[in-house]
Amino acid sequence: MEDLPALEVDVDPRLLEILVCPVTRGVLEYDRDKAELISRQARLAYPVRDGVPIMLPEEARELGEGE
Repeated sequence: MEDLPALEVDVDPRLLEILVCPVTRGVLEYDRDKAELISRQARLAYPVRDGVPIMLPEEARELGEGE
């Protein structure tokens, strides 16, 4: 059986313009490769699942050193 490439689902750019970190109310960066919205100020990465940002602090992962 041939491996099929995963479907990439992007976040709507208009949504990215209005979303802010729920912890700091700061700007978010979209990391397409990891499917995450990054809050540098809070040092958190919020997952994006099926094109939907999960903006819950308890769902976010803490950024490691150098991220």
